[in-house]
Amino acid sequence: MTPDTASVACDGWDGSECEGTPHCPPRCPRFVDKAGARWTVRPAVDADEPFLAEMYERFDRADRAQGLPPVSRSRCAEWIRSMLTEGNNVVAERDGELFGHAMYTPTDAAVPELAVFVHPDAQDRGVGTELCRHVIANAASAGREGIELHVETGNRVARNVYRTVGFEVVERRGDLRMRLDLDDPVAAEVRWPPLAREGPTESLLEAPSVDAAPAPSPADD
Repeated sequence: MTPDTASVACDGWDGSECEGTPHCPPRCPRFVDKAGARWTVRPAVDADEPFLAEMYERFDRADRAQGLPPVSRSRCAEWIRSMLTEGNNVVAERDGELFGHAMYTPTDAAVPELAVFVHPDAQDRGVGTELCRHVIANAASAGREGIELHVETGNRVARNVYRTVGFEVVERRGDLRMRLDLDDPVAAEVRWPPLAREGPTESLLEAPSVDAAPAPSPADD
């Protein structure tokens, strides 16, 4: 979706009455995290490459999984370029800065693979979960049969996030292989407009009281 289309489809941040429009992508790009910060989750473009490289340079070794993103600057640049070329990519953007990146790849596979990365400064806010839902929505919209991922057995936080969005363990051999069949109801639910999936809510333009804020979910990221 281009910025011009986004401006037509998304009039402000209060989506409590939004029923969707013909201009909408598979999932609404507007996202408010657990701390009340406003984000846009949008398709990645080639011009994002240097900004993704900058984001990944700030990752510590503990923030990487299965050797990704690569540690060296040159290998990381090559990996980013290959993902933008071969995959369906989305980025999470706040105040013009990228803090998250997710994709399914390759785009022509019946069951492509999901990968999601969130900068440490943006973790524990639900950004990774939202990125996963966008990837699921895009894969379902593109007619993929399913989507799978690999996760380290000891990464309980990631495993809980993936379960939250519908993935199930299908193989335990070293790392876990998890899969979501895209005829599962969750693949349709992630594409519902805000009104259908959340119902009418208090306007996001009004600051919620501290007492009314929901408690963070331990299954979220």
